[in-house]
Amino acid sequence: MQKFQEIVKEIPDIKILYVEDEDFTRELTYSILNQFFKNITLCSNGKEALEAFNKEKYDIVISDINMPEMNGLELARKIREKTQETSIIFTSAHSDFTHLSESLNIGVDGFLIKPVDIKQLISVLQRVLIKHLYIKKTKELQHYLQQFEDAVNESAIISKTDLKGIIKYVNKNFTKTSKYSADELIGKLHNIVRHPDMPKEVFKNLWKTILNKQTFKGLIKNKDKEGKSYYVKTVVKPISDLNGNLKEYLAVREDITEYMNPKKVFFDALKARDDVLVYMKLKNYEEIEEFYPQEILEKIEKESKKYLYEIFNRHFSLKEIYPLSNGEFAVFIDKELAHENLTDKLKEIQQKIKEHTLEITETIEYDISILMSVVCKGENIYESAKLGLKDIIKENKEFIVANNLAKKHFEKAKENIQTVNLIKKAVMNLKIVSYYQGIVNNKTKKIEKYESLVRLIDDNGKILSPFFFLDAAKKSNYYHHITNIVLNNSFETLSRIKEDVSINLSFLDIELDMIRHKIYNLLKTHKEHAKRVVFELLEDENTRNFDLIKEFISEVKKYGVKIAIDDFGSGYSNYIRLLDFEPDILKIDGSLIKNIANDEFSQSIVKSIVTFAKEQNLQTVAEFVENETIANIITDLGINYSQGYYYDKPTPI
Repeated sequence: MQKFQEIVKEIPDIKILYVEDEDFTRELTYSILNQFFKNITLCSNGKEALEAFNKEKYDIVISDINMPEMNGLELARKIREKTQETSIIFTSAHSDFTHLSESLNIGVDGFLIKPVDIKQLISVLQRVLIKHLYIKKTKELQHYLQQFEDAVNESAIISKTDLKGIIKYVNKNFTKTSKYSADELIGKLHNIVRHPDMPKEVFKNLWKTILNKQTFKGLIKNKDKEGKSYYVKTVVKPISDLNGNLKEYLAVREDITEYMNPKKVFFDALKARDDVLVYMKLKNYEEIEEFYPQEILEKIEKESKKYLYEIFNRHFSLKEIYPLSNGEFAVFIDKELAHENLTDKLKEIQQKIKEHTLEITETIEYDISILMSVVCKGENIYESAKLGLKDIIKENKEFIVANNLAKKHFEKAKENIQTVNLIKKAVMNLKIVSYYQGIVNNKTKKIEKYESLVRLIDDNGKILSPFFFLDAAKKSNYYHHITNIVLNNSFETLSRIKEDVSINLSFLDIELDMIRHKIYNLLKTHKEHAKRVVFELLEDENTRNFDLIKEFISEVKKYGVKIAIDDFGSGYSNYIRLLDFEPDILKIDGSLIKNIANDEFSQSIVKSIVTFAKEQNLQTVAEFVENETIANIITDLGINYSQGYYYDKPTPI
């Protein structure tokens, strides 16, 4: 029994479909199974079971052989047509061995003799569960290997050749570095990228090494499709079968071109100097790169380098300007020449650069403009400067002082990891809970709805709001776990109270198949309460599949579910698109409500939303109603419901 329980713990999410036409036997066996498994579906005949199987994946099917409508043998055949992974166990009377041969041909995994006793059931299930445990571990191993392969693919240049050296596979980094497409490379010899400067002796030694089933290591200079050189640190590994016969060659390379060009000089200078780093990038370089041919692009970079050196040298007596990649340049300013108004001086230089025009050819002029990331102090100044450049591009700015930005990013990343670990522990230890805040009818001043709000209980028993963990959850694999728990909690509460329950759903939730199917199943299970469910939808800027969102809304509305648009009036709210979602309720953004007593602009926006809602026959809810003044204004404006600490604080129910 102990071994059986240990196996069950390792695969707790196993799903069982139990099929038995005798009510007493079905209930008795279910009571035994229910002691060990949480996901059990009961059916009374083969036809019903097949319908359930077609809708949902099951790991184990336990079925009687002799049943009305569709017997167990026919059910097993239908299942085997669909999958070989599901284990099938037949139950049968002592004397019924007539179908044994046929059952074995179908691929049945075990037999149980009626009446089923717990020892017999556990013995058969243990054998079947061991099989599923092996399957799980195999899939996990494959998953880990795939991640390892993905990591290598992302960082290395990889190719495979047959025994004659003809290319049969290249990864994306190979095509990106060589500028050839995969179709242009596959089927060709590797000398398609060979640089004429490379001595023939290198390749003779390479072939001699790998033909002896040894690994070759070396530095190779290659030539891309455009004729540009690049350097790769190369490892070529002969791949053999189990008998030691050579099958193919695998080459893994690291592009070290940047260490062979001015970038290496820059990094050497970076190690040797303790000065102010000014890191620059030609504004809209990617667009320039697409617009101009390589020859003109190189001239733009050359003339830009020359001009940037001149203007900086005029003010700071530069030793060098470092041309890097992708239209990026760096200069070091001696700290002794740096002064309190250095930032203002650099911005002034940046403006002068913007006003200048470079003559590239007789017919082409370039209006130079740069982005500037400055690091005056701190550790990891290059990383900070690069991160600063990313930030200003993201925020559509042109200048940043990026002191210690790398440290801040590292600390933020460390904080995110700690938060993810906290979330993981909370999910595993059932410390994700739901609190509920009342939503008051502004006419009756009574609570008619509750909003389900997620909370996390940390190791010290402190209750944390989503502000402290939800963003980190969205960047990890635990966000959908939290949504799953909240859904279970909310529907359980719904069955215990008479008021409506409002549940938050992001568009990210809805786009997940698992969450959508979870919701559909909960609505079916709680069909009698479904009309008291409100889904609060929060739009996301990354959402693209609006048709899927509309399809989901249409499906849940069949159960009487109401749809609310959360945070209406700010962010990405779009009146026309939101009307496509056919909402029933608009929840007015809290930032508008909490300022409404003192901000005429907020009042005007809220009035327009209320007018719009009334014209569309939609209900309105005001969030962040914190005091009596706000509550009175909200009521006077004709908003239907209020939610906030003035009326009710979030608490468990």
